[in-house]
Amino acid sequence: MPFRVEPSADFKSVLGNGHRAQVGMWACTGNPLLAEICAGSGFDWLLIDGEHSINSLESISTQLQVVAAYPIHPVVRVPANDTVMIKQYLDLGVQNLIVPMVDNAEQAAQAVAAVRYPPHGVRGVGSALARGSRWNRIEGYLQRAEETITLLVQVETAEAVANVAEIAGTEGVSGIFIGPSDLAASMGHLGQQDHPEVAGAVEHCIRVANELGVPVGVNAFVEATARRYLDAGADFIAVGADVAMLARASEALAAKFLPQGSEPSGSTPASY
Repeated sequence: MPFRVEPSADFKSVLGNGHRAQVGMWACTGNPLLAEICAGSGFDWLLIDGEHSINSLESISTQLQVVAAYPIHPVVRVPANDTVMIKQYLDLGVQNLIVPMVDNAEQAAQAVAAVRYPPHGVRGVGSALARGSRWNRIEGYLQRAEETITLLVQVETAEAVANVAEIAGTEGVSGIFIGPSDLAASMGHLGQQDHPEVAGAVEHCIRVANELGVPVGVNAFVEATARRYLDAGADFIAVGADVAMLARASEALAAKFLPQGSEPSGSTPASY
């Protein structure tokens, strides 16, 4: 008799509704050992990135297996709002999905359709072959899959900010996640995530989502900015990334021991 599996608790169950804000970080290295270190950090959630990192389907699958041993919610960002990509991620076993660059309600509805089986959506049926269903070891998976999926869509352009109420209110969207970096670029403030106009747009989105009762999250690596958005009503927040933390910590350690103004003694690598 096969071992029957029950899906683990999904991320949306702890967003809003009286729960404290969920605090997390990014995993971008594609390395399962580093993902495991981050998973044991005490954070509430871990964002495994498939858009701006080296992560592949294989590395994401391995990281999901490793992280499953820890009391943390793995959230995975797909590279694009693409039905085929979303199907592959869900079949890997991703339950908490972030879809980037959603600018309007139509695109939000497209993401919703991608995570639902027919007749309510367009997700391809491959449960017998997929880890997501544990190879059909989850009882009634085809009928229950939608209940176990948290779908978060990213608001990260000026157009999306203008449409935030319609995006957040799209049936089937579990919450929105604000991306200040792309939003700043879209607003003409490239690299200035803390620009007053950008911060104002972020707080506008948080306020609209709060009024609608829709969970809202944001990316903020600067502590003062993160606390500002938490005070504004963010339900979840990402406050750092493994690669950024390693880069800054290694620089700081080197600066402690190297003479000020000295150059590394190694050969200079070629520029690419």
